[in-house]
Amino acid sequence: MKNLKNLLAVLLLSGLFVGCAPKNEHSAIIKEALTVMKNSAAMMGEPSVLNDSLFFGTTSLNNNFELVDALQEQFACTATFFIKSGERFIRISTDVIQDGHRALGTELDPNGPVIGLIEEGKPFYGTVDILGNQYETGYEPIQNAEGEVIGIYYIGFQIK
Repeated sequence: MKNLKNLLAVLLLSGLFVGCAPKNEHSAIIKEALTVMKNSAAMMGEPSVLNDSLFFGTTSLNNNFELVDALQEQFACTATFFIKSGERFIRISTDVIQDGHRALGTELDPNGPVIGLIEEGKPFYGTVDILGNQYETGYEPIQNAEGEVIGIYYIGFQIK
């Protein structure tokens, strides 16, 4: 029992439990939708950034809503692709709505709980505020061929 407590303490201190597994009512759907999102994007090719555009292969996802809309239709979730721009992450393809329009160009909260884990190449799962509303979410880093974080995959459900 003492060894188990020590192991748990080490894992908690190392951050391995933080954000590792979704624990909300939509957790299974979030994981499944993220898997579909990542696999669909990967079928287009390697992720890269060129001239402020996020590409998978030769397909730019900036203002391209085909995949996020398909995910929303299949899973009744919200979906977003973020691009890393300097130290910020900006929505370039989303079905998150703000003021009656897609929330394109809006920034992932730089003071929120997601950024730190994503920058380390780790996923985040949990409840966060998105543009003034609470969502159950999953965020996973998009990494280029060199392993650099260049964007974020996001799936979520608004809490009503």
